[in-house]
Amino acid sequence: MKLLILDRDGTLNRQREDHVASPDEWEPLPGALEAVARLNQAGWHVVLATNQSGLGRGIFDMAALNAVHAKMHRALAAAGARVDAVFFCPHAPEDGCDCRKPAPGLFQQIAEHTGVDAAHIVVAGHALRHAQAGAAVGCTTHMLLSGGSAEWRDRVTTQGTVVPEGLWPGLPRGTRAHTDLPSFVTWLLQHASAPVHMTENRKIP
Repeated sequence: MKLLILDRDGTLNRQREDHVASPDEWEPLPGALEAVARLNQAGWHVVLATNQSGLGRGIFDMAALNAVHAKMHRALAAAGARVDAVFFCPHAPEDGCDCRKPAPGLFQQIAEHTGVDAAHIVVAGHALRHAQAGAAVGCTTHMLLSGGSAEWRDRVTTQGTVVPEGLWPGLPRGTRAHTDLPSFVTWLLQHASAPVHMTENRKIP
């Protein structure tokens, strides 16, 4: 089983400073849904891991979040793509939970739920904390220079190069950089090794 954990806002859809609080505010990034479809066609399972502190802060409720994700799944399906599951942290930053990235809780949950060893999981997203959370459990990490990380494009050589150590403070060692999700998918499909095997006989629902 080939498993990729993506961030949501700034990776799959446009990032907003005031949260994506309703379906009308969810807008896919150019080429992102088609990139997920290419992954699916190549046998990859895609899962999202996303901080949704708007829940803990009372900015939106679960009904609104479910409606956003319903729109997302419909848009993915229309592009011939799918995301198998969405794991999210509902807590505010001051709650001190173990699932708000860069804490590794969401990634541990995904590894346990799927039965895939974290060392065989690929992680990609635009946020430093997404890479840090993945690295904390031993995943292979990739940074996408989209969303809040677009400002790094003129400082980091993209298209799959390892970011020089020390250039990006806090970035896990060995992380590769890519312009956006479509360019990352192109690189991944050219360089991916054989499918990894689940450590237990589990399937993503």
